[in-house]
Amino acid sequence: MNEGSVYKFIELVGTSPRSWEDAVQIVVSTASKSLRDMRIAEVKELDARIENNKIVEYRVKVGISFKYEKESD
Repeated sequence: MNEGSVYKFIELVGTSPRSWEDAVQIVVSTASKSLRDMRIAEVKELDARIENNKIVEYRVKVGISFKYEKESD
């Protein structure tokens, strides 16, 4: 019998001096080093840090879902 699947959801914040898209890629790339079987990256929030009337940093809040693996008994 198929028991189905469970997915965990976490939120991460990424930054980039270039773009929001680059900040999302940084989140996914960094998360992939410690998470397996990621499924969805959902952009939740965008903002930018401003200095001297110029954008100096793009920031994104990203929800990442990945398959939850049951601990061995």
